[in-house]
Amino acid sequence: MSLKLCRTLPKVSSYRPCARSIAGGPYEYILVEKRGEKSDVGFIQLNRPKALNALCDGLMRELGEALDAFEADGEVGAIVLTGSEKAFAAGADIKEMQNRTFQECYGGNFLAHWNRVSTVKKPVIAAVNGFALGGGCELAMMCDIIYAGEKAQFGQPEILLGTIPGAGGTQRLTRAVGKSLAMEMVLTGDRINAQNAKQSGLVSKIYPVEELVTEAVKCGEKISANSKLVSAMAKEAVNAAFELTLAEGNRLEKRLFHATFATDDRKEGMTAFVEKRKASFQDN
Repeated sequence: MSLKLCRTLPKVSSYRPCARSIAGGPYEYILVEKRGEKSDVGFIQLNRPKALNALCDGLMRELGEALDAFEADGEVGAIVLTGSEKAFAAGADIKEMQNRTFQECYGGNFLAHWNRVSTVKKPVIAAVNGFALGGGCELAMMCDIIYAGEKAQFGQPEILLGTIPGAGGTQRLTRAVGKSLAMEMVLTGDRINAQNAKQSGLVSKIYPVEELVTEAVKCGEKISANSKLVSAMAKEAVNAAFELTLAEGNRLEKRLFHATFATDDRKEGMTAFVEKRKASFQDN
């Protein structure tokens, strides 16, 4: 299949542009490349600056395509998703959905394809600067790890528009920060800053604005240095904690733990530990 290069960020020696199938041509709403010293971190930047990265249908479809490409790329062990310093994503594109009818939404299963981020097997790190509101907050919460810039703001202001979150906002936010804070944010539309987001468990780390993306890529490199196969198992086990009872979750964890003993990487990792050397994982 022939390939075309996608649009890329300014050239830096450790960055590599990715490829996209000819069916879609160059990306219009996102910037995509590989980062890290070994080019093993997929990097996706939302790129609708005039609209504060509002999540239109075209952007979300491109995001899904980029995630599919990185999922299939054997070199990539983790993915970083970010926006601009001003806005990760200020929400869904209201102008695009303003005149939709119930029949269109229900019949067409509106927003169903937005869930792609949460189904990627490889770990996804959200690097959130500025506004992460509505769909933007939901998009960040679909990721596995959230790093926030010092000026980041999170919120679900759909109530102010006469609607409610529709891409997981009421569900993931409640699981992340608890019922009381989630209910307050959803019912009032109030935002929380990066410090409150970290205190409540929504984000894991806060960095200065200009350091955020670099630190997210470093995290991606750490993850990519491990077995990609076993990382996928670990991610599956953690995610199951939100879906299963403790007993069921423990059973799944034990089965996945047992499954690692069928991999060459588990044998290499333990052998390297005993021999006091660095493991060389081959992702099998």
